[in-house]
Amino acid sequence: MASHIQTAGASQARARRMLSGSRLIVVLALLALGASIVTTGVGYSLARQSDERLGADQRTALRGAIADFRTWFGQTGALDPRFVRTVEHSVNIRGLTFEAEPSSDAGESQPVIDADGRIAGFFSWERPHPMMTAMNRLAPLIAGITAVLVGFAAFSLWQLRRAGRDLAASEEMARRAADEDKLTRLPNHAKVLELLDLALAERTMDEVTTFALIEVDGMDDVTAHHGVLGSDELIVAAAGRLKESLPPQAVCGRIAADEFAVIFTAVGEIDAETVLRAAIEALARPYWVDTVVRLSAHCGFAQAPGHGATRGELARRTEIALRAADSKGPGTIVAFEPSLDTLSAEQRFIHRELPRAITANEMELHYQPIVSADNSAVLGVEALLRWTHATKGPISPAAFVPVAEQMGLMDTLGAFVLRKALQEAKRWPELYVAVNLSPLQVRDRSIIDTVRSALEDSGVPPSRLMLEITEGVLIDNPDEMIRRIGDLHALGVRIALDDFGSGYSNLSYLQRFPLDKLKIDRSFVAVLGQSGNGGVIIQAIVALGRALGLSITVEGVETEQQRVLLRLAGCDEMQGFLFARPAPPKAIDRLIAGSKPGGRAALTA
Repeated sequence: MASHIQTAGASQARARRMLSGSRLIVVLALLALGASIVTTGVGYSLARQSDERLGADQRTALRGAIADFRTWFGQTGALDPRFVRTVEHSVNIRGLTFEAEPSSDAGESQPVIDADGRIAGFFSWERPHPMMTAMNRLAPLIAGITAVLVGFAAFSLWQLRRAGRDLAASEEMARRAADEDKLTRLPNHAKVLELLDLALAERTMDEVTTFALIEVDGMDDVTAHHGVLGSDELIVAAAGRLKESLPPQAVCGRIAADEFAVIFTAVGEIDAETVLRAAIEALARPYWVDTVVRLSAHCGFAQAPGHGATRGELARRTEIALRAADSKGPGTIVAFEPSLDTLSAEQRFIHRELPRAITANEMELHYQPIVSADNSAVLGVEALLRWTHATKGPISPAAFVPVAEQMGLMDTLGAFVLRKALQEAKRWPELYVAVNLSPLQVRDRSIIDTVRSALEDSGVPPSRLMLEITEGVLIDNPDEMIRRIGDLHALGVRIALDDFGSGYSNLSYLQRFPLDKLKIDRSFVAVLGQSGNGGVIIQAIVALGRALGLSITVEGVETEQQRVLLRLAGCDEMQGFLFARPAPPKAIDRLIAGSKPGGRAALTA
């Protein structure tokens, strides 16, 4: 979906640039057209004024000449043409004639008064218009330029309207990309939560809003047998059936790889289980993906106002009901009940104490060495979060980490682990430090800034930081995760895929994601020497890692026999109780000080 959003964003940016450019061109074209019209009008006005001044000057000069030569007039019936030419040159009037009566054809005439005060005749001439004549000669050129500008302005206006339509289309595309699941075209996780907020806000007093989560079973097996394309085809078909089986007013969205959400509101008591049962049965009908494939699903739901009035309450309780349905098996539908939300005494204690412990800096890090498979020299350490309560003593991460995730504290804890590990890594400048990232951290876009800031504050080279992620992160929105891991990689840090083999173990993900290391899950190590399959699987993983250019680390090494077998299998690095247990930084200082190539005994001391 991330690439779909990115494409829509790029299209929208192009449309915005085109719209801005078109607006600028239209403005410039209209300004040029206006300037052309104004310039032409001003030119004609100035030409007319110039011609009028010339005519006035000529008339004034002619009057002066008549006054100077007044005695010449009236002596004879006609003037000597040479005298008329002399006057013509003196006043700079071309075509000047003298006649007894004013000519009706002449444009201008000036009466001549003789010495006796009588009209002796008239000077006639055609009034000149030199500037207007020049402007008229330029008129075709001006008209052509104006026509071009008008056409260009019209084209620019058409382009502007087109750019506006393109922008509207790209904005709609970007909106759909941000709200839709790329594969199924159903509302995505963020949009589902928005629609749930809307449903709760619009619900009247006599209406009940149902929020349900439906999880499809067996998608891992489908992916393993039919590949990612077959799995995607099946999810699209399942989404179509789900939508068809629900009431028209129901909203259906895809919020995870194999998980759908359903929202519907009805007046009075509604048999939500019947509605959801129809959806589960629709999903269970056979599919055809190169062969017949059958799916099952389980469902949990909660209702407002009975189980909660806010999105957070309803979503959390629906999730609890879904987990209860999962524990009961395929085809199960579980409605939320208060008994499902009962926390153990330990969980209540952690809920109360964990925020205080974080604020009081009671959390600390222990480190477990990672050694070379060849000579057991220490190459790096893995940072592990520990909590020792003042009265309860040590509390297992398996107990408090899930609670931290529920309480939304993983960002705070994760940032603490990252910064603390990098600060303490300065004690061991020749070692790298491995830090686990939770799925919630990886999915949060701010993880890039968090890692960058922690590296800058500590001054530790990025190449010494190994970030470990789990396979489950790669499944949910793989396109977005590729970009996220690529951005982390661009900081200079290395990325390891932790617990490889315990989850999806899909080859296509290994090919697509920018990884540096595979960490083989300890479950494969535990059966070494007891089952022939364990060694074969590890050898296959090592060969796969070699083919992809990845280094191989194996965790959970506890016996010498396991160490030997894993070294023969070709593993690069090892980690486990055979070499050292997790310990505080000062203990690691002593272990490293006594560690020499081939000195595994010093590590276990």
